[in-house]
Amino acid sequence: MLLEQAGLISTGPGVYIFRTPAGRVIYVGKAKNIKVRIAQHFKGDGKSGRITRDAGSLEHIVTQNEVEALVLEANLIKQHRPRYNVLLKDDKHYPFLKLTKELYPMLVVTRKVIKDGGKYYGPFPDSRAVWRAKNLIDTSFALRKNSGIPFERRKRPCLNYHMKRCLAPCVDLTTPEEYQKIVRDVTAVLEGKAKDVLENLRESMRVAAHEREFEQAAAIRDRVAAVQKLFGSDQQVALNVTLEDMDFLGVAQAGEFAMVQHFQMRAGRVIGRDKRFLTGAEDSTEEEILKAFMQDYYGVAMQIPPLVLVPTEFEDKDVWEEFMTSRAHRKVELRHPQRGEKVDLLEMATRNALNGLEAELALLDKRGENPGLEGLQEVLALPARPWRIEGFDNSNLFGTHIVSGMVVFEGGRSRKGEHRRFKVKGLDHPDDYASMHQTVYRRFTGSLSDKLPMPDLLMIDGGHGQVRAAVDALKEAGVQVPVVGLAKREETLILPSIYGAQWWLSAGTEIGKNRAVALPITHPALRVLIAVRDEVHHFAVTYHRKLRAEAMLKSVFDDVPGIGEKRREALLEHFTSIEEIRAASVEQIGAVPGLGVNFAKVVKAHFDAGGA
Repeated sequence: MLLEQAGLISTGPGVYIFRTPAGRVIYVGKAKNIKVRIAQHFKGDGKSGRITRDAGSLEHIVTQNEVEALVLEANLIKQHRPRYNVLLKDDKHYPFLKLTKELYPMLVVTRKVIKDGGKYYGPFPDSRAVWRAKNLIDTSFALRKNSGIPFERRKRPCLNYHMKRCLAPCVDLTTPEEYQKIVRDVTAVLEGKAKDVLENLRESMRVAAHEREFEQAAAIRDRVAAVQKLFGSDQQVALNVTLEDMDFLGVAQAGEFAMVQHFQMRAGRVIGRDKRFLTGAEDSTEEEILKAFMQDYYGVAMQIPPLVLVPTEFEDKDVWEEFMTSRAHRKVELRHPQRGEKVDLLEMATRNALNGLEAELALLDKRGENPGLEGLQEVLALPARPWRIEGFDNSNLFGTHIVSGMVVFEGGRSRKGEHRRFKVKGLDHPDDYASMHQTVYRRFTGSLSDKLPMPDLLMIDGGHGQVRAAVDALKEAGVQVPVVGLAKREETLILPSIYGAQWWLSAGTEIGKNRAVALPITHPALRVLIAVRDEVHHFAVTYHRKLRAEAMLKSVFDDVPGIGEKRREALLEHFTSIEEIRAASVEQIGAVPGLGVNFAKVVKAHFDAGGA
């Protein structure tokens, strides 16, 4: 049947898709001549043989040219994550730094690149790298930080102004011309042109010192140190001052795993490095591994240098050059050097890739791959293992202090630093479905949608109603994420197929015909979901208890003579329970900022008399 389908395929450029008999995408490829490329799959062995053996249907999409096919292939791979394509293990949206387009621009971190006139810089390899860069710039350059987007006026300058970290345009303490000087320095630094910035800063420092403005000179000195920390000392020896701006890549492979190391060189100095761990690389060539990384990185990169060095020849080199040229808006060359210093650079990148791969494999061996993730992929018919799982639960008592919790698990392990708490708004009575809908909608439309990467799976603590509410919220937010519910009593999996979840309907598995699935209590997939459910339940209940305890304390203080909002808040911040206040002396209560000894005597007398 597949061979019959192959005979009807176009001979032009485009993308082809292999699917299982159930309809799940298992491989996406592109070709200059689709028919010839597909015929090679049927003649090949190894990966090609496994693809054609597992496939049940074949389809193709004709494009106008190979560049369009390359972009379409990248998008389809990101959407379906086919098992036979080389995939980035930690696939997510890259973070960027953005200078807003305003009279007084502001520097922000974002994972979305849109055409809003702002200047985007990146992508950065991970959130730690982008926040490290932003924090260094924030402490070194006096850009505004607290006056909002779009720019808003304030009544008085904030603490950053008094710390010499902001020019305070929000209260008209600077001019657009003076502010633009700072913007130009920040732009130069973000574009890797640190040398000019350092020269200007040092000249300003000399002038300030000559005029005996020692405090200003010291501040500029600190700014020089920060720029050097961000981009390396300008006193370091460049690898070769004749080398132009370029990127160079190294690759290493071990079985199904691979590592790509990406170095950025500007003016003869390495100013940045990115590394990516890839899976599904078994029987793949260096070229295929490099292309998987380049599709992901150069498809979003905002600054592409005129030269990119690769350690192997590309069969479709001209297509990739055309693709990167269109992204950079100037000529970009893809080169595989044969001799000279550029070969040394590639060897350095390859050594780093090998070391990085060995470190990642050692980490995998140390922690062990969680079998529950593979079990979830199989049970839920997901296109890939759900590496990042986000769990949601609600908590309330008779409609008071309605809250929700969100926890994050990656690789089967809790990421406590990314857990989030929500106060449900607009509800004065218990409504689990409305609470779940609001929380999931806020997660994917509010500020968290920029700060956190997209999950591979949502786990909802509840039954059909809660799952329906979560799926409806995702639809309203315009987001497609697999969802599974976990009902407490029988530990039953609730599947949202009846609600039209596209990911589930496309799977077409037997399990998709059921509304609920019962797994053995020892099943690894169920154990992972139970761990997520237990943690989010505890997280939400703990938050609810905290708010309830604070409310009880506030109500107790209402009867204290002469107490007001500020005094109440001061006591709440200092003491954690009524018993602690009752046991405290007058001197200890009076030591609370804003109270004083006289009011402390009133509080002590109130509680000694049985108040509370």
